[in-house]
Amino acid sequence: MRLFIAVTLGVEVEAAATAGLERLRALAPRARWVPPANLHLTLSFLGDVDEERAVRVREALEAVGPRHAPLVLSIQGGGGFGAPEHPRVLWAGVGGDTAALGALQADVAERLRPLGFEPEHREYVAHLTLARARQPRGDRELAGCVQALRDEHWGEARVERLVLFESLSGRYLAHATVALA
Repeated sequence: MRLFIAVTLGVEVEAAATAGLERLRALAPRARWVPPANLHLTLSFLGDVDEERAVRVREALEAVGPRHAPLVLSIQGGGGFGAPEHPRVLWAGVGGDTAALGALQADVAERLRPLGFEPEHREYVAHLTLARARQPRGDRELAGCVQALRDEHWGEARVERLVLFESLSGRYLAHATVALA
C-alpha cells in the first residue's frame, strides 16, 4: 500500500477550491489538475507500507492526535515550484495557525521515526498542491496561474483530525482517522 498522512480541509474550502480550480484550469488546460475532492495537506509521505507496519503507523497516529488541539488554517494566494517562467507544480498558500500545523507535522515525524520512517531534512512548509506540469521542464501556462492565484482566497478550514490515506490509482482511500484533542 502507498500511504501518506494528511489533514483535510472540509467542504467549504473544497467548494471554493472547485470554483477557483475551474478558473485556473482554463489558463493551463494541459496540466494535470488535482481533483478538488483529493485536496489535502500532506504531513508525511510514507511510500509502500505492508499491512503489519500500517497497523503500527495507525497506533503512532493514535498517540499523536490527543496531544494536539484542532486548528484553523486559511487557503489563499499561492505560487509555483520550479523555474518562474515554467513551473513544474502549482500550489495554493496556507495561512492561519501554521505554527500549530508545523508542530503537528513534527510530532507525526518523530512518532514515525522508530518505525523506520526518516523525517525530511528540510523545514516543513505547508502548501496545497493544485496541479503538476505534464512535461518535466515545467509548463509556461502554469506561470499565468501563479499570477492569478495571488488574489485567490478559498476560505478557512478547521482541522480536527489526522488521516492515514492510501493512494490507489489516483484515488485516496482513508485507512484511519484520528481526532485531534
